[in-house]
Amino acid sequence: MNVEQIYTGCLAQGAYYITSNGEAAIIDPLREVQPYLERLDRDGVKLKYIFETHFHADFVSGHLDLSKKTGAPIIYGPNAQPEFDFISAKDGEEFKLGNVSIKVLHTPGHTMESTSFLLFDESGKEHALFSGDTLFIGDVGRPDLAQKAASMTMEQLAATLFHSLRDKIMTLPDDVLVYPAHGAGSACGKNMSKETISTIGNQKQFNYALRADMTEEEFVQEVTDGLLPPPGYFGMNVAMNKKGYESFDVVLNNGMRPLSVKEFEVAAEETDALLLDTRHQTEFAKGYIPQSINIGLKGDFAPWVGAMIVDVKQPILLITDPGKEEEAVTRLSRVGFDNVLGHLKGGFESWKAENREIETVNVMTAEEFARKIEIGKDVVVDVRKESEYEAEHVEEAFLKPLAAINEWVRDINPDEHFYLHCAGGYRSMIAASILQARGYRNFTEIAGGYGAIAKTDVPRTDFVCQSKMLK
Repeated sequence: MNVEQIYTGCLAQGAYYITSNGEAAIIDPLREVQPYLERLDRDGVKLKYIFETHFHADFVSGHLDLSKKTGAPIIYGPNAQPEFDFISAKDGEEFKLGNVSIKVLHTPGHTMESTSFLLFDESGKEHALFSGDTLFIGDVGRPDLAQKAASMTMEQLAATLFHSLRDKIMTLPDDVLVYPAHGAGSACGKNMSKETISTIGNQKQFNYALRADMTEEEFVQEVTDGLLPPPGYFGMNVAMNKKGYESFDVVLNNGMRPLSVKEFEVAAEETDALLLDTRHQTEFAKGYIPQSINIGLKGDFAPWVGAMIVDVKQPILLITDPGKEEEAVTRLSRVGFDNVLGHLKGGFESWKAENREIETVNVMTAEEFARKIEIGKDVVVDVRKESEYEAEHVEEAFLKPLAAINEWVRDINPDEHFYLHCAGGYRSMIAASILQARGYRNFTEIAGGYGAIAKTDVPRTDFVCQSKMLK
């Protein structure tokens, strides 16, 4: 028996590849399936099952393409009703895989179809739990994403999750490994660890939601407290996972279509496509195609695309570093953004070579910022998350999280200059590109963000003034 965790950092997502005696199973596969096919060929095994823990909200699974290419059936637990062929497994049902077996544990609460899969080794001993979004390392799945579909309140779903954890998961032996679907950085929980593997015993000891003396009421209160609104694209990803989607091969072929500068211009005019520039933020600031939005590949690209663009059907034209086109299309497809019309052949340099109009972003080093800033007089906008801001921030800075830019952009005074920063420059350049696309030029972005600012003598504090927070 072999178990491999295939972890994708951008999505903080774990897929699982299990083999035993010539047979394989894959749990929660990513959209692009070629890496799985290569593993199967490398190991000389046949894919017997594709297990899905639930209808994922934060990414589009590769279950359909993988099933079509291998013939392996797709298995969901109870309550799942997708619009394609699948096996509806019963709670407690076991599936043989070579010399091992996988048992279905229906664990509703995150969603009502949420199911964990318990792996038994060759001797019949419980070996590992693939817990999906039911149990994370240090956290549990948020109970607010499936309220509408389940016709239940967030509190009712949380109470259901409480019993799934107590009655199904916490009764397992302490040495059973825990393999969750996500780790730190995912929006599917609020307190996930950076660790991606644990044990039942460890989680019973250190996971706040598995405290032995916790009442149902306490659990509901703690699990629902402090949840941030889910990204807008989540519901669209659920629908794609449930109803089906275009083959990844077709999506990739469309996105890899090279467009000359003229063809790119025509496509932009005729389709109302969003111009997505995936270069590093420092390169983008030096020059970019007007109206482009910068979300760099060297960062949490897919989640920020989802959070900023939201509509997965939005036509997109890509500007990438040459050679990065396939990576960009692939990572977009992982969160359902399949409508990529093509990419600018030769990237930004081809646009520049034809003397087309370009724009730049006004950027300042942290050292320059330290020399010029007048605390209490100058306006500083911090686009990090609230938790980052509360830990420490520039004195008198306003918190305006990037995820809420559509809310606070309306409050900008176009006649008042402000300084803009995040933690390292990635998010503030996304904000800068959006602001400039909407006509704002009255700001300066701080290169290196708060990490660079903290190395200067700019006054900083952890005191939080509520008037500086986004309402």
